[in-house]
Amino acid sequence: MKYDVKDIRLADAGENLITWAEREMPVLRLIKERYTKQKPFKGIRMSCCLHVTTETANLAITLKAGGADVVLCASNPLSTQDEVAAALVKKHGIRTYAIKGEDNKTYYKHIYAALDHRPQITMDDGADVVGVLHKERRNQLPDVIGGTEETTTGVVRLRAMEKDGVLEYPIIAVNDALTKHMFDNRYGTGQSTLDGILRATNVLFAGKTVVVAGYGWCGRGVASRARGLGAHVVVTEVDPFRALEAVMDGFGVMPMGEAAAIGDIFITVTGDIAVLRAEHFKKMKDGAIVANSGHFNVEIDIPALAKMAKTKRQARPYVDEYKLPNGRRIHVLGEGRLINLTSAEGHPASVMDMSFANQALCSEYMVKNAKGLAKKVHSVPVDIDRDIARLKLAAMGVGVDTLTPQQKKYLASWQEGT
Repeated sequence: MKYDVKDIRLADAGENLITWAEREMPVLRLIKERYTKQKPFKGIRMSCCLHVTTETANLAITLKAGGADVVLCASNPLSTQDEVAAALVKKHGIRTYAIKGEDNKTYYKHIYAALDHRPQITMDDGADVVGVLHKERRNQLPDVIGGTEETTTGVVRLRAMEKDGVLEYPIIAVNDALTKHMFDNRYGTGQSTLDGILRATNVLFAGKTVVVAGYGWCGRGVASRARGLGAHVVVTEVDPFRALEAVMDGFGVMPMGEAAAIGDIFITVTGDIAVLRAEHFKKMKDGAIVANSGHFNVEIDIPALAKMAKTKRQARPYVDEYKLPNGRRIHVLGEGRLINLTSAEGHPASVMDMSFANQALCSEYMVKNAKGLAKKVHSVPVDIDRDIARLKLAAMGVGVDTLTPQQKKYLASWQEGT
C-alpha cells in the first residue's frame, strides 16, 4: 500500500487519539453502524482532501466501513496530526498522504497522489482537489460523478467556477448546512482559534483589546469567546449588515485603519486577501500579536511585513517576531495559516460530529442522485440537515416538542386572525 506519512511508528499513539475523539461523535457512530451493514459506497473510489485530524480519521473510517475505497491527503501544510496519519495507514489500511510542515511542493505532490486514485467522489476543504482536477487533470473529469465541499472559502471558489461556467460536476456545499456553519464555524472556530493562540503564546486575554476581522459565523464565535475570556473586542467589517449586528451584539466596530492602533491581538476570519497589510502594521503597538483562522494564509500580508522588517526571528514555536525600523515588534502566529490547526488540534470532536455526518450523508446522497444533478453547487438537502440535528439532540439526551394537530392546522391556515 502506498502512503506518505512522517513516521509509521506513531500509529499506536494516533489510534489512542482517534478512539478518544470517537467518544464525542455519536452521530457519525450511528451512520457508521448503518454503513457497515448497507455498504452504500461499495465500488466507489473517493479522494478526500481534508485536515488530517482525529475527527477526519473517524470520517475516513466511516466511509471505508460503507465500502468506499478511500485515499486521504491534507488540505493544509500545517494542519496534519502525524500520529493520526500513521494510524490511518497502519491500523485502518487507509492510504494517507500528509505530513505536518510539508512544503508547497510536497503538499501538491500529495494532492496529485490522491488524484492518481482516479476518484469518482471528491471531498474537499478549500477546493484544492477540484481546482487541480479542472486545471491539470481534465482527462479525469469524466470519472467524477460528484463531490462535497467543507468550508466557506472552498464554497466561494466553487461558486466562482459555477458563475464562469467551468464547473464540470455537481458539488454539495456542506458548509451551507445549518448543522455545519451555525455550529462548526461559530462554536468550533470560536473555541479552537483561541485555543491555538493560547497554546502558541500563553498570553492572557483578560484586559487585552482583541480585534476580530470579519463577523460571519466564524467571527461571531471568535468575538464571543474572546469576550468570555475578559477581552475588549473590536470588530472590523466591510458588510454594513454584519457590522450593525456586531454593534447590536455589544462589540466596538471601526475600520481596520483605526483598530490597528489600539489592538493587542488581531484575528482574521474573513476568507479574503490582505486584510492586514503594510498600512496597518505601521500603526500597531509594540508586541502586537497577529493570527489567522481563515482557510488560506493570505489574510495577513506577510510578504509586506517581511519587506518592512529589519529582522525576523522565531520567538517561540509557532511565533515569528518581525522587528520594524521604529523598534516595534509584531508577532505572527503559525506563518499566517489556520492557527487553530497549526498550534492546536482544530475543532472539538463534538462539533465536527455534525460537520462530518453531513459529509458522509451528502456523499451517499451524491452517489444515489448525481445523474440527476446539474453541474453546479448544491445546498445540503433539508432532510439530511434536519436528521443530523435530531440525531445530535437525541445523543445529548435533549427532547423537543412536536406540533399538535391544532397547531399544524393553525399554521397552515390563513382564515384565523385577531
